[in-house]
Parts: sequence; C-alpha cells; structure tokens
Amino acid sequence: MYELDAAVTHAINGLAERSAAVDFLMIWVSTIGVPLLVLAVAVQWWRRIDRPQVRHVLVAAGLSFLLGLALNQLILLFIHRMRPYDGGVTHLLIPRSADFSFPSDHATATFAIAAAFLLHGSRRVGFGFLAAAALVTFSRVYIGTHYASDVLGGALTGVIAAFAVRAVYWQDTRIDRLITGIL
Repeated sequence: MYELDAAVTHAINGLAERSAAVDFLMIWVSTIGVPLLVLAVAVQWWRRIDRPQVRHVLVAAGLSFLLGLALNQLILLFIHRMRPYDGGVTHLLIPRSADFSFPSDHATATFAIAAAFLLHGSRRVGFGFLAAAALVTFSRVYIGTHYASDVLGGALTGVIAAFAVRAVYWQDTRIDRLITGIL
C-alpha cells in the first residue's frame, strides 16, 4: 500500500516546478486556504436571510473544525509518520514543517467545514466549501508537504468530526438558540 501512496504522491508533486504561476497559486492556496475558509464561515454570521438556520450551520462548522483538529492531536500521539520530503518522495516548495505528516490538519479543517454545511442542509454553500477543500488538500500534496493518504486521512477525520457534531448539536434546542442568538 505504501508503494501506491508514494507513487500517487510523487505523481502529484511531479506536476510542480513546471509553471511558476501554478506553483505560486498552489503555495498560496496551501498557505491561505484554511484562513480564507474560516473567514468565509465567520462573515456569514451577520447574514439576514434565514438567520437561525445559517447561524446553526456556522456553529456546527466551527465545532466540527475544532473537534476534527482535536482528533488529529490524539492520532498524532500514536502515529508518527515522517513527511514525504524526508523520505525522498517529494520535492518541497515551502519551508519544512516541524510536526508529523499524518493526518493533514489542512484537510481535516477544510473537510470538517464542508461536511458540516452539507450535513446541516446548506448544500449549495457546502458544495462550494467542498470544492475549496479539495483544492486545498490537492495543494498540500502538490507542494510536497503531505502524502496523498495524509490528506485522505485528514479529510476522513474532518467528516467524522462533522458527523459527530451533527449527532449531538441539534437545531432549535435551548443551547442552539442561546449560541445563535449572540450578536
């Protein structure tokens, strides 16, 4: 299985350094993708249309994001996977990372947001976030910082987090009304 993972990772990373413009775009997406998605979630708090539903989805997305990253920290206690550039699989386009490779926090964060929107009924916006999540995760392999399985594992962690939040955070409960009524 490692050979397939390394081959896919190497193939995606092999697209790098063919176009300075594409390299710049992938580095930019990788660097600013998560903060932009978080900002895109946050600015919707003040939307006037269907405010209680929108705010419920936004809170669910934030909780999914946080739970997904917390799950990653638990996984990192047990799995210490080296980065693909340390194993000679990829050529790195950005500075080295100090932490382990699996799972990808970028993939977890972006897929948790997208899955939360989709699971809570905001399909149109959710599919937009899903496309952005796919681009961010692809960029992480393209720039050489993650194996393909790292981003797949991160995406799975994000989706699991969103399902967990969906199971316990229901719309129109007392706590939901309290949280969504702020501001």
